Amino acid sequence: MNVDTLLQSYKSGDRDFSNAELIGANLAGAKLSGINLIRANLSHAILKNANLSGAFLILANLQEIDLSQAILIVVNFSGANLTGANLSYSQLTEAILTGTRLQKTNLTHANLTGAILAGANLIEANLRKANLQGANLYGADLRKADLTDVNITYANLRGANLEGAIMPNQVIKV
Repeated sequence: MNVDTLLQSYKSGDRDFSNAELIGANLAGAKLSGINLIRANLSHAILKNANLSGAFLILANLQEIDLSQAILIVVNFSGANLTGANLSYSQLTEAILTGTRLQKTNLTHANLTGAILAGANLIEANLRKANLQGANLYGADLRKADLTDVNITYANLRGANLEGAIMPNQVIKV
């Protein structure tokens, strides 16, 4: 599937693009709220400034995708592979990232307020200045993650692995 076909079909009302092959696609600034990209392959794609609010990206391959400054509110990324992705300055409020692979992912300045990251793999992720207020990180793997200046107010870190994590200056309230 190519970008033009996807955008035309979406404009016509189609929302189901599960299993789509969009490797390296440039969808920067696209407005794709509610899209179904379950098991889709968007590795190396560019979705900078895109709006995917309410989208389904369950089990999607999103390795090294650029989702910087994207609006990803209430997006379901369960089981997705976001290894090496750029999610800096993105809005991930109440996003579902259960069991998601986020190794070496850039989440600087990302807003993850109320996000569910239970069991997520965040090894060596960059979370500098991210907002994790009220986020659920139960059992998350945060080994060697950079948590400098992170807001973890009311976040659930029970069972999280913080071995070797960089954690100066977090905002913490319990």
